[in-house]
Amino acid sequence: MPYLPEEPEDDFELNIVPMIDVIFAILTFFIISSLFLTRSESLPVNLPQAASAELQERTRIAVSIDEAGEIALNQNAIALENLQAGVRDLMADTQESVVVINADEAVSHGRVVAVMDELREIEGATLGIATRQPVDNGR
Repeated sequence: MPYLPEEPEDDFELNIVPMIDVIFAILTFFIISSLFLTRSESLPVNLPQAASAELQERTRIAVSIDEAGEIALNQNAIALENLQAGVRDLMADTQESVVVINADEAVSHGRVVAVMDELREIEGATLGIATRQPVDNGR
């Protein structure tokens, strides 16, 4: 029998690139799905900026005014005349509530004041105006 030299075996290699791809895919899935878990109580409006904005911690009722001046109470369209009754119905089980006004910055000042005037007459309702934090440009 002729002598055959033994061939060296290839070194074992563990390729982790596919495993990293799977982990990133799972991570991406969880991040994107968590974005849909947020509860939106108002219509999308372009909020004005305020540096002194504070977060309110009581029961929240959202009143939205879009750029056309249309009013919505917790995403349901409502007339200005029916706004007080609608908020009172929502407050029936609570003593105090924060009514947050989400007014688009393009809405006329008079329309926002008219809504605030209606809401100010409700006992136990604290008014708040939603704003967004100013963008810090590296200052």
